[in-house]
Amino acid sequence: MKTEIRNFCIIAHIDHGKSTLADRLLEYTATVSKRAMRDQLLDQMDLERERGITIKLQPVRMDYTLNATPYILNLIDTPGHVDFTYEVSRSLAAVEGAILLVDATQGIQAQTLANLYLALEQNIAIIPAINKIDLPGSRRDEVAQEIINLLGCVRESILEISAKTGEGVPHLLEEVIRRTPRPSENQKNLQALIFDSVYDEYRGVVTYVRLFGGTVSKGSRVLCRGTHAPIEVLEVGYFKPQYTPTHTIEDGEIAYLVTGLKNLNDARVGDTIVNAADTDTPALAGYKEVKPMVFAGFFSRNGDQTRELREAIEKLKLNDAALVYEPEHSPALGFGFRCGFLGLLHLEIIQERLKREYAIDLVVTVPSVAYRITARDGTSVIIRSPMELADPGIIEKIEEPWVRADVITPEHTIGSIMTLIAERKGIYRNTEYLTTSDFVGSKRVIVHAEMPLASILVDFYDILKSISSGYASLNYDFMEYRDADVVRMDIVVADEPVEALASIAYRDQAYYIGKRILESLKEKISRQQFEIKLQAAIGSKIIASERIPALRKDVTAKLYGGDVTRKQKLLEKQKKGKKRMRASGRVEIPTEAYLSVLRKK
Repeated sequence: MKTEIRNFCIIAHIDHGKSTLADRLLEYTATVSKRAMRDQLLDQMDLERERGITIKLQPVRMDYTLNATPYILNLIDTPGHVDFTYEVSRSLAAVEGAILLVDATQGIQAQTLANLYLALEQNIAIIPAINKIDLPGSRRDEVAQEIINLLGCVRESILEISAKTGEGVPHLLEEVIRRTPRPSENQKNLQALIFDSVYDEYRGVVTYVRLFGGTVSKGSRVLCRGTHAPIEVLEVGYFKPQYTPTHTIEDGEIAYLVTGLKNLNDARVGDTIVNAADTDTPALAGYKEVKPMVFAGFFSRNGDQTRELREAIEKLKLNDAALVYEPEHSPALGFGFRCGFLGLLHLEIIQERLKREYAIDLVVTVPSVAYRITARDGTSVIIRSPMELADPGIIEKIEEPWVRADVITPEHTIGSIMTLIAERKGIYRNTEYLTTSDFVGSKRVIVHAEMPLASILVDFYDILKSISSGYASLNYDFMEYRDADVVRMDIVVADEPVEALASIAYRDQAYYIGKRILESLKEKISRQQFEIKLQAAIGSKIIASERIPALRKDVTAKLYGGDVTRKQKLLEKQKKGKKRMRASGRVEIPTEAYLSVLRKK
């Protein structure tokens, strides 16, 4: 009897129980022995375990028999955060079914919605399941109604489980087999979708693939369609969840290929592998190059770990094609790197890994976005740093990235959230109702808006949580570049521009930002023998200023009498000396002053 194949994944918001459900499935199918079992088995990094989130997707193959029919169940445990949306979309393209997991205490959240839309775009079977029904605060019926409103399904099709205790998991597994379509037989020529890839120090790039046609064996000569990188397959195999070699993998299966490639960019996520002799075989749809949207400077705090920092970033880059970096120099912080990330969580993960795995004491500058500059001659360029902003006289327009934002929140907080969106230069679009009532005493709604990415980078999420008492959740995805009225603002200390403190700001907010920076510098820079002028400037125009008064020696202390002209003469002499010093004085800005402005809040 031929073994049936079912390919599926689990999609959910962060902390709704994806990895715990994967653990129970591995236990129930006896893929992992009880002795080898541990919590969050598929999460390989300590950081994933501590934060309770999945950062790197992980496939696993389970063998299961139902009604005397043997099944191969290929599960992909996907990340739940917005930064890894492309990874999730490629995982969904590799499967025919998805378990939509919703927390019974929290209901549908923003990322649940985003991942659901991705799944519907791929036209795969959705199996809704309510998790954490064992908790005292679970609201099964209300959450089920949210799912019904969203999917238009019937109540009986929504499964109820507890991934922690295992309740309902056997029935869920049977429903996955029943509702997930078997892989269709596409064509005889090889077509393999790369849905992930990692770098092995000894074997090179290992690609995770789903076959949509043909077979691959050890020794096969294949080609990546997007990068045209030739590959001689060194090994093929399955995930158990460890690498388990085999001789051949066939159409419909999920497996890994050891390619021997030395550069992760040669086997990008979303690319298609075809036979080297069949270069006319079309590539699978959906491939795109993931481009970083958020940039920040990484420097070693003491300046003596620059070489170690470079080596550490290079090693992280081997397993993360989305990470980009280039050397950067700051007068205050020394040599470092300007790094590009998919989003803020991606930035925090890289920062945390550099600290933990490589023991580097980091200074991270305030994150910024990439602007697109179009010159008067029609050429355009992407800039990542304020110092790259050219002379305004040759610029036709400046554009910034905009995102489509969805905020799920209780109804009574709509007014505050709409105000916050307006303050951040966003555009409110519409409101969609999820439920008729919920556990905080009001309806739950989805607020749809469009916002500049720069407006939500630093503290938008914190304020959102604050004004909604922690109930709101946010999801966003890149839309397009739109015109932006931004300028380069320079900070001038004692008539000397400080390049490291230059920033790109909205024209109408430049004064307030400049004033805040100058006030911070005034507190940190120590007084000198001469007056120090602090100025914020746009081009040659000063928009804000502060002054640090000079230290003043009491030159009249030795006088104990006599004519008042003696006192005036000494004061006049001191005044002339101060004037000469101001003309030639240089101010040494302490590192603490830079950090007070540059440090990521």
